[in-house]
Amino acid sequence: MTNALQQYTDLHDQQLSALRSHSPEALNAMRSRARQALDGAALPRKGSDDYEATDLEQVLAPDYGINVNRMPFTADASHAFNCDVPNMSTCMYYFFNDTFARSATASHNLEKGVVVESMAEAAARHPQLLSHYGTAARLDDPCTALNTMLTQDGMVVYVPDGVAMERPIQLVNIFNASSPMMAVRRILVVVGRNASARMLVCDHTSNPDMDYLSSQVVEIVAMEGATFDYYDLEESSERTRRLSSVFVTQAAGSNVLVDGITLLNGYTRNNYRFEVNGEHAESHLLGMTIAGGCQHVDNHTFISHNAPRCRSNEMLKYVLNDHAVGAFSGKILVKPGCPRIDAYQGNRNICASPEAKMYTKPQLEIYTDDVKCSHGATVGQLDQEAMFYMRTRGVSEPEARRLLMQAFVADVVDAVRLESLRDRLRHLVENPSAGSRPTSGQGGDCAPSCHRHK
Repeated sequence: MTNALQQYTDLHDQQLSALRSHSPEALNAMRSRARQALDGAALPRKGSDDYEATDLEQVLAPDYGINVNRMPFTADASHAFNCDVPNMSTCMYYFFNDTFARSATASHNLEKGVVVESMAEAAARHPQLLSHYGTAARLDDPCTALNTMLTQDGMVVYVPDGVAMERPIQLVNIFNASSPMMAVRRILVVVGRNASARMLVCDHTSNPDMDYLSSQVVEIVAMEGATFDYYDLEESSERTRRLSSVFVTQAAGSNVLVDGITLLNGYTRNNYRFEVNGEHAESHLLGMTIAGGCQHVDNHTFISHNAPRCRSNEMLKYVLNDHAVGAFSGKILVKPGCPRIDAYQGNRNICASPEAKMYTKPQLEIYTDDVKCSHGATVGQLDQEAMFYMRTRGVSEPEARRLLMQAFVADVVDAVRLESLRDRLRHLVENPSAGSRPTSGQGGDCAPSCHRHK
């Protein structure tokens, strides 16, 4: 076991009584399995594979405070985040650091039978829902095992069979603490047969001068014929680190879209894993990163086709400025006896400055015939001929760069099925100064500190 993991297993062993006393039994049962899984576990290290651009040992090494004794946190949500998605009415919920809360009207806007509660509440009122806890997440991933070992509460979303939710569910994750802190967040989503829902999760930091670490695991269980969209928008701070894993299991005829968007962060590692278990299921995995300064964004994806006659579409795009670093590793697996699979994986990247770096590793693994699968990856710079053409017609260099980047990510933005969010993303791409993310030229002062991520 690495030293970074050891400090957390030691904490678990010393504070086990407190961890258990504040948690539902379903979480405690998984906790012991997660603790065992961490014995002998090793974190990914820089250079261990072509796409490993950093050491997770280094990310987890600092001594972050953890809310073992479940001290309550509050924040003024109106000032704590900037989540300006126009013309969108949502059912609003929050994580203040690691404490779940709801807006005053959130529950009134839910359709009959829909459950959105903390895991502690669900354990008391709907204990059958927690039978899904841990069924999708894989403890062979050290970051997921660490989250499972330390989780004491979380959020449960349940949409009953046949219910179509009109309003999206919105979860706002807010960091606000006076000392370095690690927030352990857990989300469980169960979408019933022929039900449909959409969810938007936003990450924000109200005190950008503090060091934070977000450990988040999301499990999405889509029953037969279910439709679910999950949008993950990160606009935190340059001193916020994030380890996030999204696990999806799909039954026959289900349709799941997961879209990860990073606009402002320090270090981010996103893991996405789909298990497609029923025929005629569709999986859509999208991602967009616009990074500058010393931002670092890793996306690792895995889509496993375990049933025939299914379709998956995956496209992740990066635009990297200044000293930003991006990494992508993706695999599509088609198991034996699963013909008629239509799967595509794409990773397209622009390094808009000489100092930006991109690591990419697309993969296909196919064990059956009669499939239509393809993948591809590109890393390049902005089209200089197009830049020259616009400059000769009076377009300034910053405006020309903006237009080219806008065109580059247009297909990913257009694929967003939540109209208000799609409009917001277009606005951020078209007007960089409207968002909080850094643009080229703003990250020069932090360039020396980037060495810790290389």
